[in-house]
Amino acid sequence: MKEALLGSVLAAMSTGVGALPILFLKNTLTHRWKDTLLAFTAGIMMAAATLSLIPEALSYGGFLPLGVGLIFGVITLTLLEKSIPHIDLEHNRRGIAFDQKAMLIVAAITLHNIPEGLSVGVSYASDAEETGNLIAFAIGVQNAPEGFLVALFLINQKISRLKAFFVATLTGAVEIPMAILGFYLTSVVSSLVPYGLAFAAGAMLYIIYKELIPESHGDGHETSSTYSFIIGLLFMIFIIQIF
Repeated sequence: MKEALLGSVLAAMSTGVGALPILFLKNTLTHRWKDTLLAFTAGIMMAAATLSLIPEALSYGGFLPLGVGLIFGVITLTLLEKSIPHIDLEHNRRGIAFDQKAMLIVAAITLHNIPEGLSVGVSYASDAEETGNLIAFAIGVQNAPEGFLVALFLINQKISRLKAFFVATLTGAVEIPMAILGFYLTSVVSSLVPYGLAFAAGAMLYIIYKELIPESHGDGHETSSTYSFIIGLLFMIFIIQIF
């Protein structure tokens, strides 16, 4: 349990770490750099889902729990997105009042972090502790650019840098109680472990294909984003090999 709590805290606080540069950044990043960060994150999450979570789910329960859990993860993210419509952080040029659009974005990011927190907790509930460490690392790496982009958007909406930093950090904090919930659920009912691992994989794959890859290709930087994705994939494979 201590490992799950520590891993979830580190993954959640990565959002704040990612937002930290916003306090000192004088000029905003170019779209190319933003897209590169997103694609690198997508590569890391792809490796974590396909080379760690999915094999673990298969080894614990076989194909049926894998299929059910993965589809459930995708459906959960789909329902969340329908409840809080996706808003393009990167490619919208219009200025909209903070109390309307920014609050919706904060709510959307917070809700999308719920299955990520569950993923971390479920991963630590499996017998292989290194799986939990890998997923916490992957989620943390994904949270860092997310926190930066949320804070950057809030600043563009005339929010103070300090307030934007704190709001972005808080969007990741929801992962901590969700990780604890996921850990206890799968620990008490051990048969849920393969379903939980597959759920985590489905949620991550949805985020990769529905959010990160389209965002990283939205400004005509497909080639550099593709290379960044592959580098992220190889980086995570290297980390998996170390563990």
